[in-house]
Amino acid sequence: MAQSRLEKIGTIYTRVAGLLKTGAMKPEDKPIWYDLYEAFPPKLEPRFDRPAPNIPIRNIFYAEDVIRAKFHKSQKQPEMISLFDQKRETQVQQFVKIYDNLKSQGALDDEKVFETAVELLNEKRAQAKTEEGDTFPEVHSDEGDTLTKAFTEAKEAQMKTIQKPKAETTDRKADKTRRNRQIGGIDVQNLFKD
Repeated sequence: MAQSRLEKIGTIYTRVAGLLKTGAMKPEDKPIWYDLYEAFPPKLEPRFDRPAPNIPIRNIFYAEDVIRAKFHKSQKQPEMISLFDQKRETQVQQFVKIYDNLKSQGALDDEKVFETAVELLNEKRAQAKTEEGDTFPEVHSDEGDTLTKAFTEAKEAQMKTIQKPKAETTDRKADKTRRNRQIGGIDVQNLFKD
C-alpha cells in the first residue's frame, strides 16, 4: 500500500476507502469525516492535479490611497507610531481629514489643495509641540505611568539640586572626603601617617 501514502495519487477519500475495502483499516477506526463525505460529496473532487481556478484579483483602492502615497513621498521622515495609543490620530489620518475638508470646499485644484493641506498640517503639528512643552509623552499602561512619574521626579530632584546654594554643595564635598578617609571603620589618613 505504498501508493496510498503519496498525496498526488487520488484523494484522501479514495485512499481511506481503499484501506477500508482491503481491511487495512477497521470500520470502527475510520475517520469521523468519512461518513459525512459519503453523504455530502463535493461538486468537484478535491484532487491534486485539478487546475486552480483563474479568478482575477480585484485591485482594492480607496479614494484617499493616492493622496496617502503622495503624502508619504513628500515627507522625508516617517512618523513614529505607538500601537498602544489608539486614541491619537496619525499624521496621515490628520492630513487626509484636512485634505478632504479643503477638497469639499472646491475652491482650489488638486495641487493647491495638497500644498495647503501640508502647510496646515505643519502648522497644526507646530502648535501641538508648543502646547506640549517639555512634558513627557503619556503611555497608556501602568508600567508606562510609573516610568513617566519616575522621570518627572528625577527631573524635579535634579532641578532642586541645581537651585541649592553653593555653600551646601561645599559642605557635601567636605562630608564626602571625611567618609572617604574612613573605609570600613578604619581611618586611612591616620593609618599611613607615620
